[in-house]
Amino acid sequence: MGDLLLVRHGETEWSVSGQHTSWTDLPLTHRGEEEAKSLAPVLAGRTFALTLTSPLHRAIRTAELAGLSGAAPDPDLHEWDYGGYEGITTAEIHRTRPDWVLWADGVPPGPPGHPGESPDEVGARADRVLARIAPALAEGDVILVAHGHFLRVLTARRLGLPATEGRLFQLATGTVSRLSTEHDWPVIAEWNTSGTAAAPR
Repeated sequence: MGDLLLVRHGETEWSVSGQHTSWTDLPLTHRGEEEAKSLAPVLAGRTFALTLTSPLHRAIRTAELAGLSGAAPDPDLHEWDYGGYEGITTAEIHRTRPDWVLWADGVPPGPPGHPGESPDEVGARADRVLARIAPALAEGDVILVAHGHFLRVLTARRLGLPATEGRLFQLATGTVSRLSTEHDWPVIAEWNTSGTAAAPR
């Protein structure tokens, strides 16, 4: 069984400001591009049975700058649909909903085509990804380049936890994390490894 590597895309203007960013396809900032480039030596020397990215530019660009070739976009790797909270910060939401928590409450509907998602709906997408990559993981390592909240949900599901337990796994921009197995059980082997840290082995 191979390892599952998770890369969160590099910094964008909204990841700095804390605005919820789903379908708004912002480019990487200069720092975000540098974060992505710094992952190249972390990933160097690894071969992947499968490389997938979110279809959004910030993830595709991160994969390119990190030196990942042959990456295929997968729509299920899209970030959580934040519906009516797209572009809104948690602090702004709390002005009218002081007890709101994304992981428990989900989001209200947004514009046409963006109804918003509940944690379980994001979890269902993560489960589809995990089922899709299972044959490749049986052959070797797999790497996914995507978004913070989605990858946190996917981590929870890989570990056999409810989607809402993704709240436990803080994930920084421009980092790589590694899910492995121990005695056939999925485990976290590396988390939030930046380009200045030692490469995961």
